[in-house]
Amino acid sequence: MNKLNPSIKHHILIAILISVWIFLFAFFIRPFEHGRMDLLVWTKVSLGFSILAFICYAMISFLQKKIYEKVSNWSVGFEVLILFIFYVIYSIGTYLFYKSPIIKGIYDFQKFFVEIILVSSLIITPILILVRTYAIKLIPPKNDDITIKGDNKLDILKIKKSDLICISNSQNYVEIFYLENNELKSKLIRSSLKKIEENFAFLIQIHRSHLINPKHFKSWKDSATISLTQMELPVSKNYKERVLAL
Repeated sequence: MNKLNPSIKHHILIAILISVWIFLFAFFIRPFEHGRMDLLVWTKVSLGFSILAFICYAMISFLQKKIYEKVSNWSVGFEVLILFIFYVIYSIGTYLFYKSPIIKGIYDFQKFFVEIILVSSLIITPILILVRTYAIKLIPPKNDDITIKGDNKLDILKIKKSDLICISNSQNYVEIFYLENNELKSKLIRSSLKKIEENFAFLIQIHRSHLINPKHFKSWKDSATISLTQMELPVSKNYKERVLAL
C-alpha cells in the first residue's frame, strides 16, 4: 500500500467494524477458555476486547494522520509501522484487561501473546489490510480546476491547474500559456503579474515578466534559459535560486 486515506471519520468506521468483528469472534469462537468462564464472563471478555480494539485503532488513526500531514506521502513501511503500533497497544491493553479482577486470567504475558494475540492477528490482519485498502477508494477526488479572472468581467479562463504552464506580463495584460488537448494555447486577460502571483501561490517567479507552474519545468537550456512544456523562458539572476531549488 503506497497511499493512505487520512480521514478520521472513515477510520473510525473501520474501528467500529473491527470491534464488532472481534466481539463476535471472541464471543462465539472463544479462542481461550479455562476455569469457570461462563456466559457472563465471555460477554465481558468479548465486550472488553472489542472496546479496546476500537480505542486502539482510533488512536492510530490520529497518529497516522499526523505522520501523513508531516511527510505528505505514505509507504509500505509506514503501513507496517502503524499496524505494528496497533498490535503493541492492543496486546498490552487486552492483557491488562485479561489479568484484571473482571476476568482474572491465568495466562502469563508470553502465553497470552502466543495463544491469543498471535492467533487473533492472523485473522484480524487480512481484514485490516482489506478495509484500509478499500478506505483509499473513499478519498474524494481533488478538484484540479482553477479560474483566472481579469479586471474586466469577460476576462476569465477556467482550466486545470496541471494544464497551466506559465503566465507572462504583456503591458497592461498578462498572457496565460496553457495546454488544451496537449496543444499549447494562450489567452490575454487584463490583470497584473503581481495579482496573479497573490492569487495563485503555487506559481514561481523566474523573471520580472514571468511566472511558471513548477510542474512544467523540464530542464536548463543554458545558464539563463529554462525549458518548459513546449516553450522556453529566460531566468533572471534575481530569481535563479528559486529555479535551482526545483
